[in-house]
Amino acid sequence: MTKAALQKGEIFLSYYGDDFTGSTDVMESLALNGIPTALFLKAPSQEEVASFRLKNQISGSAERLQAFGVAGISRSLTPLEMDHELPGIFEHISKVPSRFFHYKTCSTFDSSPGIGNIGHAIDIAFRYFPSGIIPLLIGAPSLNRFCIFGNLFARVDGVTYRLDRHPTMSRHPVTPMDESDIRRHLAKQTKRKIHHIDLLALEKSEHLQIDFIKKLSIEEGEYLLFDTYTEKHLRNVGKLINRFSLEQRQLLVGSSGIEYALCHYLQENGQLELPPSPKSPAKVQELIVVGGSCSPPTKIQVEWAIAQGFADIRLNTVKLVNPEQAESEINRAKQLMFEALERKQSLALYTALGPDDPSIDATNKEMSRLQRKGIPSSAVLAGTQGRLLREVMEKTGKRRVVVAGGDTSGYVSRALGIYALETLMPIAPGAPLCTAHSHHPDFDGLEICLKGGQNGKQNFFGSILHGKGIS
Repeated sequence: MTKAALQKGEIFLSYYGDDFTGSTDVMESLALNGIPTALFLKAPSQEEVASFRLKNQISGSAERLQAFGVAGISRSLTPLEMDHELPGIFEHISKVPSRFFHYKTCSTFDSSPGIGNIGHAIDIAFRYFPSGIIPLLIGAPSLNRFCIFGNLFARVDGVTYRLDRHPTMSRHPVTPMDESDIRRHLAKQTKRKIHHIDLLALEKSEHLQIDFIKKLSIEEGEYLLFDTYTEKHLRNVGKLINRFSLEQRQLLVGSSGIEYALCHYLQENGQLELPPSPKSPAKVQELIVVGGSCSPPTKIQVEWAIAQGFADIRLNTVKLVNPEQAESEINRAKQLMFEALERKQSLALYTALGPDDPSIDATNKEMSRLQRKGIPSSAVLAGTQGRLLREVMEKTGKRRVVVAGGDTSGYVSRALGIYALETLMPIAPGAPLCTAHSHHPDFDGLEICLKGGQNGKQNFFGSILHGKGIS
């Protein structure tokens, strides 16, 4: 936190994450850079922010918050659903004075005019956080995301792909990325003009960068997209955001690259001290993995865990979506979980292995047969996994948990009564191990990781089990 804001007890930054697991990414980037941060599952009141106390103090000695976020779902909403969901949340957040407000998007900019429309979300946010320039920063080198001459690239297994040729994002089932140019992609979602400062301009001196932006003649409420390829570019962007921002409630849009840019700037100017690296928690006897993601990386991670001796507990999803068979399948899975934990064995509870798992098509067909198209199978399955985890841990005691998948993370958190999270230690970029704040005394203080499907390497669950190392 800036020294001046620490003395005043101000909130430096508030944010809304457009999906659940991506919201932890911002919390991690702030906390590890010295800004005490919590992530709330619902928009908190000003009193709740002021009275919140951190359980861990990895950001220094401060227990009080200097930043907070709200884990959202707008990435999966239509514009009409956003109109219902977002105004109340933004109004709540706006009542807590802060230097910046960040609308956090995925670093792969998942969105379309019909689902997760970022342009529409910003039109709503602008009512509560009116700003001059709207900085737009997607690139995050630490996450292997790069914006080069306006085009977004992502690196996977040592190979860098333009986003419209990315093996996963180009065939995303809901928001496939068929355009890598952020300006063209966002132009389908907004009428606001999108300006751009590229790598060549960012390589120039600071005063020439400032002159470049001034010559763009950006009007109120127009976007400024920043290229980002290296950490040096992030530092330059951090300076420019501070230079061209309002002193309060400045609206920012993009990935956690925004937090890294701001923190780099503050640290270089002696306004923020980098805290010591957090201590690794001890290895646990058993880890419970709850897999709701169908991404290729999660498939590899689940298979790795099973090969290492984790109990293999695959849910029969066809039965789970059938009201006549669901309860027996839940009882079967629950018994297997009890037996594994009795043996002191870690376990992997999952619904599918990868996007081509035949159970996905079979489950969708069963849903159609039962004429329950109005209830997404992901919601049914994620809710079941949350219930299973809660009931098992209520009887056997809390254990370290990792959840893979945004929908599943949300349902698990609700099932465990979790209302806020704080960073405990980094495991993989964007997927920290967290400490939970829960209304349920059995789960308050639970060590839990809520990760997106794409995060982490093959041995990610092993890193969580041992509580050390970055996967």
